[in-house]
Amino acid sequence: MGSGSQDAERDTAGGEIAPAAAVGRRRRRRPPAPSPPASTFPWSRPLPAFLAPITRPGRRGVVLSLALAIVAGLMQPFAAADLDVWPLAWIALVPVLVVVTHAPTRRRAMLYGWVAGLAANLGGFYWLTGLLVRFGHLPWPVALLGLALLCGYQALVFWLFAAAVRRLRLVSAERRGAPLPMALVATLVMVTFELCVPFIFPWYLAITQAWVTPIIQIAELGGPIAVTALLAAVNGAIYDLLFASGWRGRWRPVLATALALVASLLFGFVRLHQIDARRAAAPKVRVGVVQGNIPFDEKGLLRPELAADQLRDLQRKSAELEAQGAELLLWTESAYPYFVPRDATVDAPEIAVGRIRRGVSAPLVVGAVTWDGLEESYPRNSALMLAADGRFTGRYDKIFLLMFGEYTPLVENVHWLRDLMPRNAGHFARGEDIVTFPFEHDGQAYRLGPMICYEDILPDFGRKLAALHPHLIVNITNDAWFGDTTEPWEHLQLSVFRAVEMRSDLVRAVNTGVSAFIDASGRVYARTYAVDPHLTPRPVDGIVAEATLMEGGHTLYAAIGDLVWYLVATVTGFLWLLWPRLRRRSG
Repeated sequence: MGSGSQDAERDTAGGEIAPAAAVGRRRRRRPPAPSPPASTFPWSRPLPAFLAPITRPGRRGVVLSLALAIVAGLMQPFAAADLDVWPLAWIALVPVLVVVTHAPTRRRAMLYGWVAGLAANLGGFYWLTGLLVRFGHLPWPVALLGLALLCGYQALVFWLFAAAVRRLRLVSAERRGAPLPMALVATLVMVTFELCVPFIFPWYLAITQAWVTPIIQIAELGGPIAVTALLAAVNGAIYDLLFASGWRGRWRPVLATALALVASLLFGFVRLHQIDARRAAAPKVRVGVVQGNIPFDEKGLLRPELAADQLRDLQRKSAELEAQGAELLLWTESAYPYFVPRDATVDAPEIAVGRIRRGVSAPLVVGAVTWDGLEESYPRNSALMLAADGRFTGRYDKIFLLMFGEYTPLVENVHWLRDLMPRNAGHFARGEDIVTFPFEHDGQAYRLGPMICYEDILPDFGRKLAALHPHLIVNITNDAWFGDTTEPWEHLQLSVFRAVEMRSDLVRAVNTGVSAFIDASGRVYARTYAVDPHLTPRPVDGIVAEATLMEGGHTLYAAIGDLVWYLVATVTGFLWLLWPRLRRRSG
């Protein structure tokens, strides 16, 4: 047989065995044959002429399919920050579905899916090279390799998506006489792999809709995956409308998806009105955020000669914000330029250079590195609650540390690994408990829910914090490593969902921006900017705005988390891996 036939794979379930020609002759499987072009299947409408080459194994079909996959992948970062062409997300999966279901072999389909995922991740994480070069002091070729490895791994979601979508469509077509609607298949599969594939830099398709406030209200029911499911369903329904044959094959999934979309929008508008009414009736506090704008390599802990001036700048800006009405102050992650002893219970004495509170009386949430001073121990990335009377009334140690930036795997047990790590790669001890900070305002006791850095993009972390029912979420972050790229804006977009899931306001204090105030409906109603202080130095800045003190954590998602989506993943796994085997045995 020719090489094309040898490379082809059997997509249909089963796999016939050639009968023995004589007693004693070994049974052999028939050589696999190429799948028939999808346009010839009775359950699929013919492809337009310009797409017909993708069903054939020739070079023209490969080039066209790769081009469609790349365009589809790039639609995802174009729909997110900071281009924000969010409508693209509602059609971005359609080209992927076309090339995956019409590719001549399964391997080709999976390759095209992976290429789409690679393009999406490269477009979203291009800034990683700058991080590795500037922060890690790695040469550009190594940084590019690191980017390629990260994006290639995270593209596995689309690789698995392609494999499962193709398999489910073919198996269900043989079983039922017509395939399951793409609106259903795409939803089941994308939800499954977005849930189950672990990421180094977590993200989800829902990021593209962060500014579409009515849509993201369903996150209180199912987190960001609920928005992802809706996006996948609409993309699948568009595919069904274009390529399914017969009235039922086209219009049933379209009508069902349209109903789901309308229901989601109605739910969103109703909840927006209800949450706005609750916020209007809830107590308010004016919060002042101090944005240090300090370059990542000029932090006082690394440059002791700069520490005293940096602390004075933070104190001066805090006093200015308090004069503007701030009743609670936030400093960013590791903003305090000295170590804080782990056993400290009060602020440093008035005469000490490292005293935190000077010229202000408002309670203060401070980002600091805490350490017990022992050489054999590692410091912790902490948030401290400094009450108006100078006592530390709360401490939270960051739990989810950034690999190689804040911890090096195995370094605690294999110390020589430390010498192999890029310069500036730190190692912190991991925190243990999620906590809330006590906060008294107008004679009433409230709870602040602290998060550090990218913990505000993790739904699981948010749900655990929601169980403590904070009245206000406070996030302190240092995104100086990324400069003035899309990363600070992507970070902001991902954090929006925590406010909706908990139904609490969220205030973000970010060293080089974007500092922001997000209401319990996910609307960003006040923010600063992102800056690269190496390229455009700016002095310490700040912002004051009113936040609502409304007890959160009383949502369905806070109660059950991703339980529904794990059930969906179980169904998907059964249909993909077990259904064909059961059918084969019954046959």
